[in-house]
Amino acid sequence: MIKKFLNKKEKNYAVVNLNKNFKENSVDDKFWIYCDSCNTQIFRKDLEDNLNICPKCNKHYDFEARNRINLLIDYNTFEEFDYNLEFKNILDFPDYEKKLLKYKKSTNEKEAVITGIGLINNIKVVLCVMNPNFMMGSMGAIVGEKLTLAIEYAIVNKLPIIISCASGGARMQEGIISLMQMAKTSQALSKISNSGLLYISILTNPTTGGVTASFAMLGDIILAEPNALVAFAGPRVIKQTIKQDLPKGFQTSEFLLKHGFVDMIVNRNEMKESLYNILNLHGYTCEKNFCEEGDLIVYTEH
Repeated sequence: MIKKFLNKKEKNYAVVNLNKNFKENSVDDKFWIYCDSCNTQIFRKDLEDNLNICPKCNKHYDFEARNRINLLIDYNTFEEFDYNLEFKNILDFPDYEKKLLKYKKSTNEKEAVITGIGLINNIKVVLCVMNPNFMMGSMGAIVGEKLTLAIEYAIVNKLPIIISCASGGARMQEGIISLMQMAKTSQALSKISNSGLLYISILTNPTTGGVTASFAMLGDIILAEPNALVAFAGPRVIKQTIKQDLPKGFQTSEFLLKHGFVDMIVNRNEMKESLYNILNLHGYTCEKNFCEEGDLIVYTEH
């Protein structure tokens, strides 16, 4: 009876952003998943409770943008920017509106990036989080505009900015307009540098295409999650082009760390503390002129 119950297939249930990461298995995937990294079955709730990190091999799977904000930002301190910005199909790309509507309904978001301000252990930051579930986090005009507005807000208010990247690259439905966002965001970030402010880039799986070729790799400090794909062109495209075998682990965050393109690989559950330490190291202090350390209150200056 137990075996029959475990092998029973149920198709009418909601699964949040996990099915695409795991192979089908005979065990009922309502309760179990199959990790394609360590080839083991994991109790689904264990994975979800572990921030979508495999508890056996530490593989980091997809993580929703709103969950990432809640993970990084102090409770109830996030204030979102420009939520209602929406792009029109000025190129009249076939079925573009239908596709956008589909993703708006499935994600309850209006675009592929969320921007705003919040506190990280009482330090105020501008945070931008790309949403891989909205058209693969592709970058179009509104993504570029929201990022640029967030960067400009950071400059005016003298705040550090953190961008968590997850993208399939430029959005083909917007043609050259999407490619222009590479220059637009890069130029805005040059003003961050000229202003002496800190920009931290976080690379998550996947970070590819025009996003990699622009703001993702321009951070003063570049962090990455373990086993993230970071690339311009994908490994299969490169291999088909040059007709050669690629190095083992090519275009993973570990490979990039070894070759100097990434400063540090940080587990998802340690990311907030790492960001806090980096912000402190660069002279950013707590809001309301105090930082709490246990029962002590240490007063600091802005």
